[in-house]
Amino acid sequence: MSAMPTTPSRSRTMVPSTPTTSRIANTSTSTVQASPHYATTRRHSLYGVEDRIIIDPGSRIWKVGFSGEGRPRDVLYADGKHGAPLWKLNRATNPAERAEEDRMLDINLERALRSVFHDSLLTDPKARKVILVEHPLLPLYIKEMMTKILFENLLVPSVSFASSHLLALFAVGRITGLVLDCGHQESTVLPIFAARPLFPYLRTTPLAGAALSLHLSQFIHVHGSYVPPPTTLSAHVNVPAANRTTRVPAEVLTPALVEEIKTRACFVSGPPGIFADREHTPAPELSSEPDIPSSENNTDSDFSFAGRDSMSSQPESSDFSVVSTPARNPLLDDRRSDDPAYRVVEMYERCSTASHLTMRVPPPSSQNTATGYGALIIPGWVRERSAELLFDGGDVDESSVAEVILESLLKIPVDLRKTMASSILVVGGTSMLPGFIPRLQTEILRALAPPTSPVRLSTPPGRPTPPQYDKYAALRPLTPYFAILNNPAPPTSQSERAKVNAGKAPAFTPSTMAWIGGSLAGSLKTGGAELSREKWDEAAAAPEDEEVDRQELSILPDWTRSPLPAGAPSARMERGMPQATVGA
Repeated sequence: MSAMPTTPSRSRTMVPSTPTTSRIANTSTSTVQASPHYATTRRHSLYGVEDRIIIDPGSRIWKVGFSGEGRPRDVLYADGKHGAPLWKLNRATNPAERAEEDRMLDINLERALRSVFHDSLLTDPKARKVILVEHPLLPLYIKEMMTKILFENLLVPSVSFASSHLLALFAVGRITGLVLDCGHQESTVLPIFAARPLFPYLRTTPLAGAALSLHLSQFIHVHGSYVPPPTTLSAHVNVPAANRTTRVPAEVLTPALVEEIKTRACFVSGPPGIFADREHTPAPELSSEPDIPSSENNTDSDFSFAGRDSMSSQPESSDFSVVSTPARNPLLDDRRSDDPAYRVVEMYERCSTASHLTMRVPPPSSQNTATGYGALIIPGWVRERSAELLFDGGDVDESSVAEVILESLLKIPVDLRKTMASSILVVGGTSMLPGFIPRLQTEILRALAPPTSPVRLSTPPGRPTPPQYDKYAALRPLTPYFAILNNPAPPTSQSERAKVNAGKAPAFTPSTMAWIGGSLAGSLKTGGAELSREKWDEAAAAPEDEEVDRQELSILPDWTRSPLPAGAPSARMERGMPQATVGA
């Protein structure tokens, strides 16, 4: 009798096991990775205070996260989801209105800080130290509100304050440089030498993201076109889109829409003067019927290009579709050629290489919305030249972003100018526009160029003609040394110092560079001036009936109240000192 066949058994010589590897070579001790969210070799405690909370509070956007990480955990609007700034440059002069503004600001700050800990970071504020990345011109009353909420409401152990410009310089591995922060409210330049901010040489201009948004909305309102949806379904076939083209309604250009156009569609090109002398090529004749993409082809994206036949080979599955003939606004055909604004617009149109953009937008509430979306047509030159506002100087009160850099260099001591000029760092959300940093360096070199056409001044007979005013003549020898550390496309360097520094910064996004520096400072335990909760409680328990200035009782660090040099007279008068009367 033959033996019954048996199923061969699997070999049991191999025992499955998880391979153990060490993240650090040539070490005998095993490393513990406590958090699965990011790779680290440091031991973290769930209830400890080793990992600090880094908060970069802007007027519109906040960036929050833990120290030791390479990027923020969350980037959020300070007011929730609308994107309105929490504070502005000007405060109300009426005491009642100012008190109401402060009350609303305190409510919004408390809601934002609670959202940081409970919604974004999901951590206990009582066990985490906080590092506030503060702007040099952040008002003291806002800093006091934030500190009071953190100590008395969230009960954090301590709060540290660090300059955003200094932390941004730390992120690129430098301790000396000239930092330009182009944010939403204003653009600020601060020189830093040996990790010490030189606050007396700080310069600022209101030309920043808010001014750019206002300028862009005005351009679109005047030079853009709007095609409303048809009133009925039959009108979509019978009424041409050219007959429905109107000026852009003010209700369509909401702040959220303008912000989306600015961040997704705008960019910075070269100076328009370099294209002014080239031979003008006549543009193709535009038909009176614009080619508006149908809603069926644009279900995945709100944007589509217009006016570029060369892009017709783009695949149909792309998020962008091509519109070959953009609409012309009939309300702009009566522009006069002798109007200076028209000549500027004509130069922008001639020098522009950008495509027109069509965007699907919801119609205003006064129009019928049952037949679909409206079409907002944005000229290509508007997308390309809206940022010219940031580089057009010459105004007495509003200097361009290039001029504030040069003005700060003029105030710096002579022996530091070459070092600062070769170590310029550009940070901030507005500087993330494509082409912003290369255009900034071009504008700096253009401002340093010697004047070509001398201005003739009328002088009395017998007197010599005074020399022409040259504002930046003292900085002209520094032209070969100018270099921007985070320039993505640095020009050919004319000196060894510029060659070593230009474009050598790590590829961090400019908007998060200050937060990354705060994360680095928090992991190295060098987070600036630290204020403990015990010291805050002692200052809050001090008697308030004494006639003492409130600013003298403040224990928050403030560079505006730094001690004066030896021998400098005090600007404040002593109490009880008789004041001189007028006419005495």
